[in-house]
Amino acid sequence: MRTVKEKIPELESMRKYPDELYFKGNIELLSRKKISIVGSRKPNQYARQLTHEIASKLAQVGLCVVSGGAIGTDIIAHKAAGVKNTIMVAGTGLDKCYPAINKNVIREIEKDGLVLSQFRAGTPSQRYNFPLRNELIVALSEVLIVMYADENSGTMRSVEYAQKMGKEIYVLAHRIGESSATNKLLEQGMAKAIYNVDDFVKKFGTFLRNESDEFLDFCKINTSYEEALKKFPSRVFEAELSGEIQVINAKIYLQ
Repeated sequence: MRTVKEKIPELESMRKYPDELYFKGNIELLSRKKISIVGSRKPNQYARQLTHEIASKLAQVGLCVVSGGAIGTDIIAHKAAGVKNTIMVAGTGLDKCYPAINKNVIREIEKDGLVLSQFRAGTPSQRYNFPLRNELIVALSEVLIVMYADENSGTMRSVEYAQKMGKEIYVLAHRIGESSATNKLLEQGMAKAIYNVDDFVKKFGTFLRNESDEFLDFCKINTSYEEALKKFPSRVFEAELSGEIQVINAKIYLQ
């Protein structure tokens, strides 16, 4: 665990610049263009799928995805972007690994991505830490995407920070009765809706042609779910989540 020595210009938008900022990983990620993705710990399947697709495609055009490492929306965004393209902002000291259920992913981000914290070693998970963490997440990025949130949820604190900092806020258009807070933001004209993922991502960069995808090529000639799971365990999960494949009766079908 080391201390960030140089000033981070984006953090000047915070109410108070952090007294100390600790990190593990690749500090060079701070120089990348960054977008924050946040949301519920229990998003619906639609939000899970779109979180994965948006984070993955933002990383493909060179952006760094910032989130908080929590279960649900956060960890989906980190994993979809790839650990080399993500920054996690922790709500504990960096000697802690919170939440423990995401320990393996967090360790990978510490190694190949970047984990930041305002809190000294030994600081446990405490409720009042997380609004500070959320403010830092929002400040780092030029845009905030809220994938799913109910009213009075902690996620809406991030929206308040984004509004005060003058950041653009994007949300998904959910069905009535789902993600009530983001639907309200749309109704009040306080956020913009993402209707087409590729059109949204193209605002921030250009897709590079992917000449070959070994996993998808494999699926074209071998539709056995069991074989694909043995050869590409994490990729199968990602492809199911993003809708690239569908699994029916233990066979894989490309979408």
